[in-house]
Amino acid sequence: MADLRIELAGLSFANPVTMASGTAGYGRELAEWYDLDCLGGFFTKAVTLEPRAGNPQPRVCELPTGMLNSIGLANPGVSRFLTEEITWWEERNTLLFVNVAGSTIADYTECCRQLGAVPRLDGLELNVSCPNVKQGGISFSADPVELGELVKSCRAVTGLPLIVKLSPQVTDVAALARVCEENGADALSLINTIPGLSIDITTRRPRLSTGVGGYSGPGIKPVALAQVHRASRAVGIPVIGIGGISSAEDIIEFMLAGASVVQLGTHNFIEPTAGRSLIEQLDRLCGTLGVDRLQSLIGAAVMPASG
Repeated sequence: MADLRIELAGLSFANPVTMASGTAGYGRELAEWYDLDCLGGFFTKAVTLEPRAGNPQPRVCELPTGMLNSIGLANPGVSRFLTEEITWWEERNTLLFVNVAGSTIADYTECCRQLGAVPRLDGLELNVSCPNVKQGGISFSADPVELGELVKSCRAVTGLPLIVKLSPQVTDVAALARVCEENGADALSLINTIPGLSIDITTRRPRLSTGVGGYSGPGIKPVALAQVHRASRAVGIPVIGIGGISSAEDIIEFMLAGASVVQLGTHNFIEPTAGRSLIEQLDRLCGTLGVDRLQSLIGAAVMPASG
C-alpha cells in the first residue's frame, strides 16, 4: 500500500481526495452513499452571510462533456448553517472546510469571523468569483487590488487556514495567485467553472433560466491543469486542483501539474460513491506506477523550458 497522506497548510490529509463545494451539499446527502471519513477532506456548499434563494429553475443542464449550472449560491445563511449543519460533523473525522461567498468585502469578512469561532472547522475557502455589487458588479478575482483587500480582511478575523478559490476568467492567474499569497492566503484552489451556454433548438431558448451558467466536468480539465500548473509555479503556498476529475489517473495528472490535493465535483452526480472508489483506485495505481509516497509526485511533471 502506498502512503497517500498529504501535508497542506499545517493540516494532514489522509489522502488527496476531497469533495468540491456545491457538488455534495453539506455532507448529509453524500453520507447516504458511503462513510465520509474515508475522504481526505470535504468542502461544503457555499455559505453567505444572509440566506439566498438562488436562481429560478431550470438551473442545471447536463451536457455530453459535463454540465452547466446556475444555482445562484442558494443557501440558508451562516447562522442557520451553524445551528443546523455543523453539529452533524462533530461525530466525523474528515477535514472540513466551508466555502464562503459574498457580495462585498464586509460580507465575506463577517462570515469568516463567525465561522472562525467554530472548533470543528479545519479551514475556509473563499469563493472570489462572486460579483462585488458595490463596485459595479466586477468579480473580485479579476481585480488584484480588490482581491488583495478581500484576502487581507478575511485573514485578519480568523486563524483558520484560508484557501482562495480562483476564477479561470482571468488573463494572468499567476499574478492573482501571488496577490493571494502576499495578503495571507494559506493555499489556493482552482479552477472554478467556465461560463457556458446551451440552447434548446426546439424552443430556441437557453436551457438555464439565466441563460449563461457555469460549465464543469471533463471538458474543462485541460484548462484546469494549465492554470494549476501556472499558479503552483508562481507561489510558495500549496494549490488544490479542480476540474473534470473522474479517475485515479486524473488525480495523478493534477498532482504532477502542481496540485497537492484535488476536489472531485461533477463526477459525483454520475457516480455518488466516486470519492470512495477513487481512493481505492489511487492506491492500486500507485502500486502500478511504483510510487511509495504520493506527496513525492506534487509538481513532478517534466515540462519543456517554455512550458
